[in-house]
Amino acid sequence: QACTYPCQCPSQALQCPAGTSHVLDACGCCKVCARQLGELCSLQKPCDHHKGLYCDFSKIHRGSGICLAHEGATCDLLGKIYHNGESFQPTCKLQCICMDGAIGCIPLCSDDLRLPSPECPNPRRVKFRNKCCEEWICEEGQEENRFETAMAVFREDAAEKPELNNLQENCLVQTTEWSACSKSCGMGISARVTNDNPQCRLEKETRLCMVRPCDFPMEKTKKGKKCVRTPKPRQSLHFEFSGCTSTRSYRPKFCGSCTDGRCCTPYITSTAQVEFRCPEGDFFQRKMMFIKMCSCHYDCPRDNDIFLATHHRQMTGDHV
Repeated sequence: QACTYPCQCPSQALQCPAGTSHVLDACGCCKVCARQLGELCSLQKPCDHHKGLYCDFSKIHRGSGICLAHEGATCDLLGKIYHNGESFQPTCKLQCICMDGAIGCIPLCSDDLRLPSPECPNPRRVKFRNKCCEEWICEEGQEENRFETAMAVFREDAAEKPELNNLQENCLVQTTEWSACSKSCGMGISARVTNDNPQCRLEKETRLCMVRPCDFPMEKTKKGKKCVRTPKPRQSLHFEFSGCTSTRSYRPKFCGSCTDGRCCTPYITSTAQVEFRCPEGDFFQRKMMFIKMCSCHYDCPRDNDIFLATHHRQMTGDHV
């Protein structure tokens, strides 16, 4: 189909199934839901290139093709074999994809942190019959308890009904520590809860984190020592996240490793905004952890990488 300019795209927000990328059409105009393995495709309905799929026009005529995957290793999950590029649901709570021997999954149930609020001071998760995902319900409490829960984050000498412009001034800032990075190598996620915002509301906050790259060359352990010092790249590098690249380069510190069973994790960190540019031309900013000092210890965090394979592979998807 011929392209027409200026571009005219639908005004409604694009709604795609879970795990489906938003990609540009052949005209470079509008974002569309990427076609998946085995689905019909065309120039206006491209395949999901983030998952290594391409449109093969040799099998179907009249300008249409079928999405196929480039050759790659298959995946074995509990004795069942999946082909490269194949999507599947091992449980009703997970949507997974096989990518050249590695399995990546995204949750289909909302695990968003539910915090007390004046409308719902006692939230509780309940499993309903014939439903896969648990749902939040509010347990009714006494009016006194509801008032105390809602006002707990404000100073005692504040007005009974603080005005909006005084919320920040009367707010007692409460912030938890950042959680451990979700991946031992490569890009992961770290989270905390804070009410340091204009509404003085407890909210979940996330930042990107990288303890060490998966392919970073580690220095040899010096004689008499069991741990490698915190390495720093000799050349500046660009961060990659969901197929997008940071607009500027960095020389971050990374944590080393130990040979006696201890873990080397970040001890002192800072947080900064990093801007990313995507192949489709979009820009977005994300908070990211920068390591200042690492420590070695036996209290090792559990490995909760999304990949179920024993080796590390990087899966690039579309950004939110």
